[in-house]
Amino acid sequence: MARAWWRWVQWIGGVLIVGFLLRHLWNNWAEVRTSRIGWDFQPGWIAGSLALVLGTYALLIESWRRMLAGWGPRLGWWDSARIWVLSSMGKYIPGKIWAVAGMALLAQRRGVPPWAATASAILLQVASIGTGALLVAVTGVAALESRRPGSTTALLAVVASSVVGLAAIGWPPIAARVVRRLAPAGTAPATPAAAALLFGIAINALAWVTYGAALWLLARGVLPEVQLGLGDAIGGFAASYIAGLLVLLAPGGVGVRESVLVFMLQDRIGLGNALALAAVSRIGMTIADLLAALPFLRDIKETARHAA
Repeated sequence: MARAWWRWVQWIGGVLIVGFLLRHLWNNWAEVRTSRIGWDFQPGWIAGSLALVLGTYALLIESWRRMLAGWGPRLGWWDSARIWVLSSMGKYIPGKIWAVAGMALLAQRRGVPPWAATASAILLQVASIGTGALLVAVTGVAALESRRPGSTTALLAVVASSVVGLAAIGWPPIAARVVRRLAPAGTAPATPAAAALLFGIAINALAWVTYGAALWLLARGVLPEVQLGLGDAIGGFAASYIAGLLVLLAPGGVGVRESVLVFMLQDRIGLGNALALAAVSRIGMTIADLLAALPFLRDIKETARHAA
């Protein structure tokens, strides 16, 4: 019952967010039509942006690998990369649960208990949302305050909530409760090693910075006349990605991420440029996902064959 209630909350919240942003875009459509978008593709900057996204994936893979090792199961880096990359493709399927379920299944084939793979993914997801929200509050204050006066108070509440959330998952009783709900009956798994959990929090915070830097490089690569600040890029990307992650109805955050990114950046670079950058960012992230999956094409075919 609780899960069904939460699912409805996510659906309704997603519809409201998308509706609000579409209404905002409609009201400003005249500005979009008159905007001059100075496309000028610079391959070096674009390649640097893709490389930074792929490097961020590598950091997140190492974070998950160490979290697993904090419970005992150890995987080589390449096996960890295979599981992380293939399971992450589940984000393009509606429901948000497929990525975690795929991670548990693929990890089990490598001898990792499914509860350990699932618990590590959930704890790192909480760390990701917490650190991302914290960065949005720090870097996005100016953008939101200019558009919605009084937002600073709300962002301070976000900071407090993020700190509490990150402290909670670092507190052994809370982490242990999460693990016990996932572990089979009769087992008594320990909490993850504190060093592994702290490493995961630090890497997820760093990942938001590098994702934002990749967006900044991409802007230089496709819209060189646009003066996008690095802090604005970090805050805008983090806010948009978290929104896409939390909205159940959007596979891969499609539509939601782009709308929030436009909302965050339009006062900085103009509505037309923000729309253009949001669209190119979606293409760039999809290309990065495909490049990351290339080494594992054989595994994708085998998984599809078993599923059939």
